[in-house]
Amino acid sequence: MSITDTGTETEIDTGTGTDPDTDNDTVSWNPKALGAILSNDEGRPVLFTNARILTMDPLIGTMTGADLLFVGSLVVGVGPAIVTAAQDDNAIVVDCTGMTIAPAVVDTVALAGGRGHRSEYVATLTPGNTPDFLVVPDELAADVPSAVATLMTRPEQVRALVAAGRPVLWDGTDAPDRATAPEAGIPASDDLTGSPRVGVWIDRHDFLHQELTADGRYDETRGGRPHAYQGRYWIDGDRIDYLDDLGFWAYGEFQGDELHHAGYVMKLG
Repeated sequence: MSITDTGTETEIDTGTGTDPDTDNDTVSWNPKALGAILSNDEGRPVLFTNARILTMDPLIGTMTGADLLFVGSLVVGVGPAIVTAAQDDNAIVVDCTGMTIAPAVVDTVALAGGRGHRSEYVATLTPGNTPDFLVVPDELAADVPSAVATLMTRPEQVRALVAAGRPVLWDGTDAPDRATAPEAGIPASDDLTGSPRVGVWIDRHDFLHQELTADGRYDETRGGRPHAYQGRYWIDGDRIDYLDDLGFWAYGEFQGDELHHAGYVMKLG
């Protein structure tokens, strides 16, 4: 049973049935909660409650009868009894009785005991981290590897796959309006005419000159040697990916008016 506080009344979700607001007639696990999360434009907290939680954090460990609280794309609490404040905080509550919550991003180095410090662990279900997690029936999630194996081999048994606080799978099927993977393969170059990032970028020692042209090509001069490297590039947000004509890939990052690439810091000349 899950409790969803709408702000005017408290709704009890038994975890069965369908909800027309989800546009998915196959949903039978916490359908009201799914609809509430998908329409959560007010930034309400979301609480997955009464679960066994495999945090993968060496300090926190595994918890039973515990809650996972997140707001947007940030975990803000994990542990028992958080649900007691759910109504005070107008939280969306998802009942996870009989379920195990495990990280969806697996740190295989940590699983093998190869992390020397807690701060080195990747993607634990720890306050301050991103809520990327799986919800799987207890019997299919003895540990993190078996929970992930369920996603890979029996996705219809996964109750939820959540990425950065947004459902990707729910009750074994695609969540409405879920993100989809980019199409595989090398994309066509965009027309970057008028882009403020087109031009010649020069490092602070005047050694590297990297020209980005509007047709998605780059041409590097190194130490006065022209055409040292040439190839294609793509910009996605502040990231730039390079595919050299020799066949290797590289990347850079725009930080304000600077372009950081392979140890060089460049500005438009």
